[in-house]
Amino acid sequence: MDYPVNDKQIIRDCKIGEGTKIWNYVNIYGCEIGRDSMIGCFVEIQAGARIGDRTRVQSHTFICDMVTVGDDVFVGHGVMFINDVYPPQPDKAVWKGTVIEDRASLGSNCTILPVTVGHDAIVGAGSVVTKDVPPGAVVAGNPARILRWRDGFGPR
Repeated sequence: MDYPVNDKQIIRDCKIGEGTKIWNYVNIYGCEIGRDSMIGCFVEIQAGARIGDRTRVQSHTFICDMVTVGDDVFVGHGVMFINDVYPPQPDKAVWKGTVIEDRASLGSNCTILPVTVGHDAIVGAGSVVTKDVPPGAVVAGNPARILRWRDGFGPR
């Protein structure tokens, strides 16, 4: 879909689903964004990133190549994703990907290293996620640790 672009947006070579709202002062290129999503001000989404349907990406967030964000996800303000764990590494073959599964919620100012954040998980604001987060876990801290489980999740 062609997206109306103005002098306050840089949107290049993106696949953007119908009903998606993109605010001003964004830099998005070569990415995919699903239907009925929202991309806030001052967000950068790099080539190779994929954002699902009905997902909200709040302002000042950076989503790099090799990041996949599922459906119905909330990405808080200032969330930073990393794909290069030993920067600067020019060899993309050693970069690593990140997956944020459906209905997860990432609090403001999180740093997400190459991990999987399971469906329905919650990451507290300011957390540094260095390991996979299981579905339904509530994590926080630096490094992020499991604090509790959402109803219906967790060890049995």
